[in-house]
Amino acid sequence: MDLFPIFLKIAGRPCIVVGAGNLAEAKIDSLLAAHAKVTVIAPEARPRVVEMAAAGELEWLRRKYVEGDLLGQFLVVAATDNPVVNRAVFREATEKNLLCNAVDDPPFCDFYFPSVVRRGDLQIAISTAGASPALAQRLRKEINSQLPLDVGDWLTNLGNLRREVTQIEPLNEERKWLLHQLAQREVCGYEACPSRLLAREHALTNPLPEKKS
Repeated sequence: MDLFPIFLKIAGRPCIVVGAGNLAEAKIDSLLAAHAKVTVIAPEARPRVVEMAAAGELEWLRRKYVEGDLLGQFLVVAATDNPVVNRAVFREATEKNLLCNAVDDPPFCDFYFPSVVRRGDLQIAISTAGASPALAQRLRKEINSQLPLDVGDWLTNLGNLRREVTQIEPLNEERKWLLHQLAQREVCGYEACPSRLLAREHALTNPLPEKKS
């Protein structure tokens, strides 16, 4: 089955994780990193999860999952060490048209958590569709070792320059060409940055057309 690759905005969205052990902890971290509003349901929890709940970073319902717990949620993760419970969570999520991931049980997943390389706003996600998470982790390490540590800062500067260009350049093939050229050049935050000078020089030689009154 082909997967639809997507980067999803879940900031402020209610997301629920059933389970709070080894399987759940990394998933909780991923959701919190994306600023989701996380609820955890589990009778017991790992120390870090307990600490995060005490700090108000998530809500912990200290009990077992019961049908109806998914009401009002946006995203669901079933991460207990009991496949029967995980599949019951998946079944309820399906009935309520919610996307669900049953950890380490690919047939009962609407989506998979990828292995991710991060540098600031840059994210490279790797998925094997659940076939081999170990391979995804190996590829992540290989890509991570090849990326410069400062590529996140470079991307921030490139993004700022892109916004400058889109404000002064009309939407056309020349603007598209210029943005591709800038993505291959060194970009910095200084006014005298060679790439910034190139962008401004291009704007001067290709002014915006005057608006007709």
